[in-house]
Amino acid sequence: MRKFLVVLDDTRECLNAMRFAAMRAHNTGGGVEILSVIPPDEFNHWIGVGDIMRAEARERIEAHFNVFAKWMRDKQDIDPTLVIREGVPEEQILAHIEADKEIGVLVLGANSGKGGPGPLVTAMTKMAGNLPAPMTIVPVELSKEQLEAIT
Repeated sequence: MRKFLVVLDDTRECLNAMRFAAMRAHNTGGGVEILSVIPPDEFNHWIGVGDIMRAEARERIEAHFNVFAKWMRDKQDIDPTLVIREGVPEEQILAHIEADKEIGVLVLGANSGKGGPGPLVTAMTKMAGNLPAPMTIVPVELSKEQLEAIT
């Protein structure tokens, strides 16, 4: 089964990437894997404090995942899986795609603001020629109807 890998983060463009991945998976008989990466700079504290912050980050990620997973199950009949990794996001995304040969497409959401599409999209497009899977970039401004039409 081909899986759509979508990155879960705190950006608003993440929502359209989730929708796109779920709709494409539903329409093509694929699956969805949601990857969230905890950056290493969040834990540069004393060991005990870092452990508490890591546990809180995981709880926050799991809570966001549960919201998206419920929508995917209820609306798209897709049961996504969650993977949490720690490290530099771009490196962890690449390592995860290389490790899981079932991943067929990386799905990222792009911002439309003056700051560009976002740091993750910018970094991943620079690596696009070396990715082991194609990448789909979903604009934040697409409506649900537009997403339905293209998936």
